[in-house]
Amino acid sequence: MNPVIEPVSTVDDLMSLLANCEDAWDMPDRSGDPVDILDHDRQCAEILRRDFPSDEELQVAGLVHDIGHVLVPGDDAGHGVHGGNAVRTLLGNRVARLVELHVVAKRYLAATDSAHAAALSPSSQRTLIAQGGPMTPAEIAAFEADPDFTAAIALRRADDAGKIIGLTVHPLDTWRAVIERVAADH
Repeated sequence: MNPVIEPVSTVDDLMSLLANCEDAWDMPDRSGDPVDILDHDRQCAEILRRDFPSDEELQVAGLVHDIGHVLVPGDDAGHGVHGGNAVRTLLGNRVARLVELHVVAKRYLAATDSAHAAALSPSSQRTLIAQGGPMTPAEIAAFEADPDFTAAIALRRADDAGKIIGLTVHPLDTWRAVIERVAADH
C-alpha cells in the first residue's frame, strides 16, 4: 500500500519541510549516511550549483532529493517517488522526475560503472538491493533513452559526493530565491 503524500504547495511549506530535515537521517537507526538529510541535501545542491550553474531546476532537485526519507521514514526504496510526488505541484515535473530518478540512476551506475559501484557507501550498498539492484541490460537501454538521463546521473553523482562530515555549506535560507524562481517558472 502506497502512503498518500500531501503535495507541498508553498515555498514556505517547502522551507519548513527542509528545515525539519535537520537532525533527520536516511536510516532510522542512523546507520546510513554520516550527515543528516539537511546537510546532505545542501551539499548535493551546492555541488550541482558549482557544476551546473545555469540549471536551477537540477540544483533544487539536489536540495530536495531526500525529503522522502522524512515524509515516509524507513521506505528507502520509495523515498525518491515520495519526494517527487510531494514537490511536483510546487516545483514542476522536471524537478519531481529528477528526485524520483536519483534512485534509478544509482541502479544504473551500479550496473555500468564498476568503480562507482565499488565506491558506494556501506548504506548505499545495502539499500541498492531494496531499490531493485543493478539494472538489467533492457533497463539500462531504457534509462539511457530518457530525456532526463544526463541530469539524473549528475544528481546521483552529487548525491554520492555530498556526504562529508563537517563540510561548511550555505545556510538553507540562501536557497529561498532559487526555489522561488523554479516554482515561478514551471
